[in-house]
Amino acid sequence: MSEITAAAAHAAIEAGIAKAKEINSPSSIAILDSGRNLIAFHRMDGALLASIEISQGKAYTARSLNMKTADVTEYVQPGGPFYGMETSHRTPMVVFGGGVPVEKAGAVIGAVGVAGGMVPDDVAVAEAVAAALAK
Repeated sequence: MSEITAAAAHAAIEAGIAKAKEINSPSSIAILDSGRNLIAFHRMDGALLASIEISQGKAYTARSLNMKTADVTEYVQPGGPFYGMETSHRTPMVVFGGGVPVEKAGAVIGAVGVAGGMVPDDVAVAEAVAAALAK
């Protein structure tokens, strides 16, 4: 299984910054390896302070569940099968869009989390970062 290298993570952060600038969404971007360890992080000028922890939480959640955080949202609503899951770990799960697992050769090798904008903006930036890492 291939892992995300520091060089690949930095290049992917640059792809995320470019996308965030294109859509005018100052963001925090976190990249985790397959073991949920932080490899790279960048907070753009103007990104909300809260976005630091939220971006890392989104990446943690995406890797923990091996699914996009946007796809988790419906399951954690009141009455849903995983209601309350976001508080089930020492590291809080973040259950709205902006977290994306990174797959290569059929294996999940890490995850990306982006926060700072509206959810569709976070998703767009996260997808750009994940695409750069999957190359």
